[in-house]
Amino acid sequence: MAEKVFLGIGLGPIQTGIFVSGAFKGGFDRIVVAEVDEVIKNAVNQAGGAITINIAAPDHVYQEKYTKLELLSPAKPEERAKLIEAAAAATEIATALPSVKFFGATAEWLREGFRRNPNGLRYIYTAENDNHAAEKLEKEMGEAFPNTFYLNTVIGKMSDVARGEDIAKRKLSPLAPGLDRAHLVEQFSWILISDAPGVEKRMTQSLYVKKDLFPFEYAKLYGHNATHFLLGMLGASKGLRTMAELAGEKAFLDIAHEAFVTESGVALCKKYAGVDDLFTPKGMKDYAEGLIARMQNPYLSDAIDRVIRDIPRKLAWDDRAVGTMRLALSQGVTPVNFAKGARLAAEKEFGQDPEAICKGLAALWQQDETSGEAKAVLDLILNAKI
Repeated sequence: MAEKVFLGIGLGPIQTGIFVSGAFKGGFDRIVVAEVDEVIKNAVNQAGGAITINIAAPDHVYQEKYTKLELLSPAKPEERAKLIEAAAAATEIATALPSVKFFGATAEWLREGFRRNPNGLRYIYTAENDNHAAEKLEKEMGEAFPNTFYLNTVIGKMSDVARGEDIAKRKLSPLAPGLDRAHLVEQFSWILISDAPGVEKRMTQSLYVKKDLFPFEYAKLYGHNATHFLLGMLGASKGLRTMAELAGEKAFLDIAHEAFVTESGVALCKKYAGVDDLFTPKGMKDYAEGLIARMQNPYLSDAIDRVIRDIPRKLAWDDRAVGTMRLALSQGVTPVNFAKGARLAAEKEFGQDPEAICKGLAALWQQDETSGEAKAVLDLILNAKI
């Protein structure tokens, strides 16, 4: 019987806390991971292929250890050759890279591996926080392999990387002995993937198939991510350092709850009525309240600076701040609470002068400012009362 091989690409907390974890618990014989960071690669290999992950439960942090890992760098010819062999043999693959921009370099050696086993059955889970990551990777591959299926994911699991004295302060275990890096993920593990023929026989654990993933991607971006960003901006406006500190800010939590349930929640339920129990008033309320509670987990201790980083991207026309406002408006809902987060973000990025905010947002959106939609969004942001 052929050995079962799992291939991971990138070794961040999403890879370790979801896919390596799921592959290890699913019983793969080998877990091969492509990783270009030599320090991480060497530390894990020197530990015999074992890593430790910190998991934040609601009331404590505990550790899980996964073994069988083999880390290889695609930047080293002899290791790249082994990665190509692993790509040929792997039945399940997970990409968890910083961005889909890295797909080009990855596709070069993946393609070579697939060519050695062109008819092999394989499922590729793409976890780059891009609604069309699977399609983008398939396009980058440039060749058709009949039994290769590229799957999108919806990952509502929050995670963090701790470094330096923060590791000891939070009583975390490093990823591997000697590494100045600890992976922390929340206990929640309901990871959605798109459908494909035969995918119900997958070995990787804690993945759940949805026939139509797109509504859940919308709910993640315009519900979960949008509210996370709104709470982060509200916390930053008061000088808070972590999301856990929001537990003492009832007014901010009320704004977030109102925004999630009555603005994006109502809009999502209207747009996707009948798709799933999530898109019902009760389903959305439960989803919102569960998420807002998880965001305050003191054992995850999510840094507000991390939550609100890259403000221009998050104020973009289709992203979590403005995209959520547009979704709400399209369904006849006025997003006054999400406008507060957008206003705080715009002031942080462009200053408090309304004219500077208008110019800054216009440059980000690349939209006609006089169009009805752009004007409605802009008016809400400029008139937001914090």
